[in-house]
Amino acid sequence: MGARSYGDQQVRIGSREVGPGRPTYVIAEAGANHNRDLDTALRLIDVAAESGADAVKFQTYTAEGLYSRKTPTMSYLTDADLLENQESVFEMIKRVEIPWEWHDELAEHASRAGIDFLSTPFEEKAVDLLERLDIPAYKIASYEVNHLPLIERCAATGKPLIISTGMASLTDIERALDTANAAGASQLVLLHCAVNYPPRFEDLNLRAIGTLTSAFGIPIGWSDHTMGHTADVVAVALGASVVEKHYTLSRDQDGPDHPFALEPDELTAMVTAIREAEDSLGSSVKRVTEAEHELFRLGRRSLVAAGDIAAGKPLARADIAVKRPGYGIAVHELDRLVGKIASRDIEADEILTWDLFA
Repeated sequence: MGARSYGDQQVRIGSREVGPGRPTYVIAEAGANHNRDLDTALRLIDVAAESGADAVKFQTYTAEGLYSRKTPTMSYLTDADLLENQESVFEMIKRVEIPWEWHDELAEHASRAGIDFLSTPFEEKAVDLLERLDIPAYKIASYEVNHLPLIERCAATGKPLIISTGMASLTDIERALDTANAAGASQLVLLHCAVNYPPRFEDLNLRAIGTLTSAFGIPIGWSDHTMGHTADVVAVALGASVVEKHYTLSRDQDGPDHPFALEPDELTAMVTAIREAEDSLGSSVKRVTEAEHELFRLGRRSLVAAGDIAAGKPLARADIAVKRPGYGIAVHELDRLVGKIASRDIEADEILTWDLFA
């Protein structure tokens, strides 16, 4: 695979420019944590808005469009005892799928809350529904990176595509991007992702954010399933333009996505930490900052009189002390100062300046 750009360096999602040098676009992933209760779904939107996230995201699918009834059960579901009454994975998905008639009210509620409304389509019919709502971008889940007809359908809308890349090789990603480009998409974002629920930190490989940036020349982000927000701050420091994170009203609720999701106060803390990380990255220029000016002047060392010095006396090394403040003769000029003649009497602890010497 040859390195080339698959799209623009800056992508517009709603009113936001997303890409290098722009604030991280934070997606609060509600997923299936609505519990098929509309009031819970609406409250999740409020929590996302209150946290400072840029977007709230649900998932639009049907069990029939997502799974064969013969799909074996994933071990993480059985290990965490997330299946009820020995139900199949198909039956579990049927139990947690979002009612499609909710979408209008959810989108309107998000608009009133001042947050972008997104939902991940898992089948082509879902794109038709979401197009009617005029969502600002489409998210392709890691599991769908090889669902080329879905990618083609989303790309044909002309909206930006955010493609997660968990479990994907560079060849998989290139194929997905080629498909999107061929369908007319140039506003593309990739999200590095480690698929497990939750994954181990040693499996995150966050340096792959740089690999994806070099390989594809488009904005790269991070879709996270870890607990806490350490990985999200690290991802931002490594250049992530988007961060996506699952959240819930309470991890004590039943459902497949609750156990690894952040609770409301933790989501707020994550967004705050991301904004602080962005501020702390600042500039690559090593300089004295405006905030340091006073202490640079008063807290660093310069040369002062070690004792009283009479006019006309040549300075010896013993006449010079290195003390604060820092606005006298610079310490690195000490050898040059030795032997200079005092042009007037100098008091002990007086800050030495060149105009005191002949």
